[in-house]
Amino acid sequence: MSIGTLAIVGSPSVGKSTIFNRIIGEKKSIIEEIRGVTRDRIYARASWLTKDFNVIDTGGIEIEDKPFQVQIRMQAEIAIEEADVILFVTDGKIGVTDDDKLVASILHKSKKPVVLAVNKIDNIELKNNIYEFYNLGVGDPIATSGVHGIGIGDILDEVIKYLPKEENTNNDTTIKFSLIGRPNVGKSSLVNAILNEERVIVSNIEGTTRDAIDTSFNYLDDKYTIIDTAGLKKRGKIYEAIDKYAALRALRAIDKSNICLLVIDGEKGITEQDKHVVGYAIDSKKAIIILVNKWDLVVKDNNTMNEFSKNIRKQFKFLDYAPILYVSAMTNQRIKEIMPLIKKVYDSYTYQIKTSVLNEIIQEAQMMNETPDFNGGRCRIYYAQQVDVKPMTIALFCNNPSWMHFSYLRYLENRIRDSFELIGSPINLVCRNKNKDI
Repeated sequence: MSIGTLAIVGSPSVGKSTIFNRIIGEKKSIIEEIRGVTRDRIYARASWLTKDFNVIDTGGIEIEDKPFQVQIRMQAEIAIEEADVILFVTDGKIGVTDDDKLVASILHKSKKPVVLAVNKIDNIELKNNIYEFYNLGVGDPIATSGVHGIGIGDILDEVIKYLPKEENTNNDTTIKFSLIGRPNVGKSSLVNAILNEERVIVSNIEGTTRDAIDTSFNYLDDKYTIIDTAGLKKRGKIYEAIDKYAALRALRAIDKSNICLLVIDGEKGITEQDKHVVGYAIDSKKAIIILVNKWDLVVKDNNTMNEFSKNIRKQFKFLDYAPILYVSAMTNQRIKEIMPLIKKVYDSYTYQIKTSVLNEIIQEAQMMNETPDFNGGRCRIYYAQQVDVKPMTIALFCNNPSWMHFSYLRYLENRIRDSFELIGSPINLVCRNKNKDI
């Protein structure tokens, strides 16, 4: 299921990152009074009126030795390519600028809906400044102040009108999985190896995959859909840094998947980009398998695989539940092990624990290790119940959820994993007040 994506665009220093942080409810974007401070794509999950959606802060990437206008064009075109709706942020204190006009001209060519925010309207005296922005021709301007939170609700009311409708896919028995990772790690080659036929173009040129290719097939008694991560359509020099956007391109594929196969280049090892890509899958509570591809090219001894696995566990500290498989799309090494592993992980992802058994585990865990004092009190869990799958979601009914420390939730997760073989699947533990409904 693709939940929809909002991209925030505009020239530097108009307050895009401040509004981004307001929307997602945390300070994830760096905010500085310096033009171009947001150097990488920053993305997060947000919610408004029970509607979940992705938010991408696209502001201020600097390209060395390139004119500033090209930089602005890159922001807008990437946003147009990926988003369902675009939030165009402008500066109400300085008025319409040439940069605003450039971004607006690009948005005019798009069929994507645009919500226009006139930011920095921090007091009533500045309210009349918004009318000038009608000249951009992208819709009715909304007076906002990212710093004070003014107008954010009005923006989001407009945004959710344009997002795709969510569908409950938990009753869908098709196993959907995607291959994610940075360019040129062999994702397309692995797709071909898994399907045992040439369904997608394979090339050594980075960024070859330009469109999402969803392929449905049967394996043994189950139906599967393999989702190849989509690339951006190349349009000239502005995409010369296209490798930086692998994480952004994988967002929709991850959303549509039950299981994400993180593909790592065995020759080059783990990169920061690998962490960014899989970070979104973790945040989205997807089941995860780690595939180390090109293992045939690695110079090995008896300890190479073990050391590589140790490094993976060290670099991905919150993925200790994800299985690791060393493969080669070129030589078909261990390719036959991928599908059985996917099925095993999916079974974990959809596993349901009996309520009586679950409560025995939770009560025993509390007897062995009491909850710590936190936020002025000690949390006491009275009852537990699994309330959902994909991912496994367990409600913990307690006296005060604010007294629950995150480290104790980690402890409970480990106790549950000790009792069941939940390979590759996250466990979502949610604290609920015992006097309220689920």
